[in-house]
Amino acid sequence: MKKNQESKTETIKTIKEELLENNNKNAVSSYFGALTFDHKAMRKKLPKEVYRALQKTIQTGNKLSEEIAGAVAHGMKEWAMENGATHYTHWFQPMTGATAEKHDAFLTFDKDGTPIERFSGGQLIQGEPDASSFPSGGMRTTFEARGYTAWDPTSPAFLMKGGKGLTLCIPTVFISYHGEALDEKTPLLRSMDAVSKSAIKLLGILGVADISRVNTYAGAEQEYFLVDRKFYSMRPDLVMSGRTLLGAMPPKGQQLEDHYFGAIPNRVLEFMQEVEEELYLLGIPAKTRHNEVAPHQFEIAPIFERANIAADHNLLVMEVMRRVAERKGFALLMHEKPFAGINGSGKHNNWSIGTAEGVNLLEPGDTPESNIQFLVFLVAVLKGVYKRAGVLRASIASIGNDHRLGANEAPPAVVTVFLGELLEKVLDAIESGKVDFATEKQVLNLGLAHLPVLNKDYTDRNRTSPFAFTGNKFEFRAVGSSQPISVPNMVLNTLMAEAMDELADEIQSKIDSGVDKDAAIQEVLRAEIAATKPVRYQGDNYSENLQQAAADRALPNLKNTPQAMRVLRDSDTREMFVKYSVLSQEELDARLNTRLERYVKGIDIEARTLQLMLKTFVIPNVSEYQGEIAISFNALMDAAERVGVSGNTLKSQGGHLKELAESLGAVIDLTAELDAVIEKMDTLEEGFDMADYSADVVLPAMDKVREVADKLEFMVDRDKWELPTYSEMLFEH
Repeated sequence: MKKNQESKTETIKTIKEELLENNNKNAVSSYFGALTFDHKAMRKKLPKEVYRALQKTIQTGNKLSEEIAGAVAHGMKEWAMENGATHYTHWFQPMTGATAEKHDAFLTFDKDGTPIERFSGGQLIQGEPDASSFPSGGMRTTFEARGYTAWDPTSPAFLMKGGKGLTLCIPTVFISYHGEALDEKTPLLRSMDAVSKSAIKLLGILGVADISRVNTYAGAEQEYFLVDRKFYSMRPDLVMSGRTLLGAMPPKGQQLEDHYFGAIPNRVLEFMQEVEEELYLLGIPAKTRHNEVAPHQFEIAPIFERANIAADHNLLVMEVMRRVAERKGFALLMHEKPFAGINGSGKHNNWSIGTAEGVNLLEPGDTPESNIQFLVFLVAVLKGVYKRAGVLRASIASIGNDHRLGANEAPPAVVTVFLGELLEKVLDAIESGKVDFATEKQVLNLGLAHLPVLNKDYTDRNRTSPFAFTGNKFEFRAVGSSQPISVPNMVLNTLMAEAMDELADEIQSKIDSGVDKDAAIQEVLRAEIAATKPVRYQGDNYSENLQQAAADRALPNLKNTPQAMRVLRDSDTREMFVKYSVLSQEELDARLNTRLERYVKGIDIEARTLQLMLKTFVIPNVSEYQGEIAISFNALMDAAERVGVSGNTLKSQGGHLKELAESLGAVIDLTAELDAVIEKMDTLEEGFDMADYSADVVLPAMDKVREVADKLEFMVDRDKWELPTYSEMLFEH
């Protein structure tokens, strides 16, 4: 095993050394994207007219002709084979939360039986993996196996290392025989088209013309835990569910706040460096690495990219980290709450909108109150989030995130927007009609001669806000660490398209009635600023004040996944997705059914894993220890009686044995209760009945038995407790 890991590491080193042979060995730019079919590779391998046609497709969405696709396929195959690839795969994102791939060899045979390598335009554009075993949410029956993958030319193909070689991976969408989306990427791409059309329409009313396209951009800050693989393999709960279902808090957790931004341990730093090296080869712009708040928790963050590419790249980041972690003897934990009582992991989704010509539509400029374009798009975001807060909450609902949201470590289940003091003043002034103050760029003069004057941002940071403005973008902080970002970005794009259309129609209606354009814009802004005020919350989202504010302002407060997913049944929600051609009624039903099914199955796996651990670890371990203590205590009582020592002298030892016996008895009884709860689950109707039962009955039953089992961990001799403890997993590395 060790030899195999060393062999893989040597392969990576060799690839990089070859790439850097004639370059500056310290410059990432000299090998960045070397394993992607990027602009440099395209220019080298494609005829000029083919390259220009492909670039036009990437920039504007125009379809490629079959002839052009054939030329692209040939150039892509030649590039891939030169780098050592023998196979290709259509790389897609089914509704499983992960990626999928089926590898095909370039090898084929000519008519006379001569072996040759071939890759046609048809093979590039379309594939046909068996779709029968992927989630469809009821859109198709199990025996209907046909599904199609279709090339997404806007996301570059890449070479993925694995085994002994490389495979050409072609990012694609995944659709059924009848054209329904079976993946997470197709709706994201549709939503990007919708937001572009609506933004161009709104910009036209504002007097901005000649915009070819408007894109949404994203950057996902990925949090994760690393634990030693030897501990991971001894924990059935981590292996089966990704989180610890048992485990007592160690004396030290994160209370000293000494891990955040601390020095990165050497072993972890080696892991990070190897991850970054692989990501750079894949053209993924990893920018930041650091220790996070919890022990052995870390973060990697990228530079902004178009939303669909950012979604692809985030999935690749997770996959690369898993592979490198295994080589380094770590287990990568992406679960939102792998350790109870310890901060969980999120994936802060930074989102923005801008023109293809390079203008960020959420850039305030030096004086926000005079930048009418910025204010219109800012208000559009407020309008969309306020109107569709429930849908936004549903987009990040999952088993793992239910443990994290609202747990005084992450944003609450209530979706609010934080703008900061300055922008709040600007909006209040516009609402009152008194925009008469200056807001030139602020600075922080530190008063020290040897330190520079710093530009002051328009907002302070509010780490408790689920949706915060951070200078020229919004940070959707409530996304879970294990979740693909396609769904939340699809929802953000769609609600933004709807909000922009409504603003455009309101402004145009006033103009048509004879109101001056500038006055019409100001009137609409004033009305919308007042209407969306309830969603703006500048305080501590962890406090009870937020819960009261949510009730007072009628903001959705959806505590768990079943509650959140009910919003997808609302006719108004469904009409939005259908109107913008992002999801059909059938596709919405499919996603609702799939999400509920995955929620129920996930909790079922957790409950049965806990059942297994209680019966094969906790109860036997405690019983054995109790037996030894009882024998020791009885021997001690006999000895005391022989020498005339009073039984009261041994009262404390007897008390310990009694408490141990009572706690073990409680665990056995509660395990039996859990058995009954799990058994009843199979009798319920699928869908919301099962999901509600999982949330309201199964999880509480699991928590109840865990509380006693965790108490026993502190009462049992460590040599008798077989499960690795929190102390070992979080502090021994």
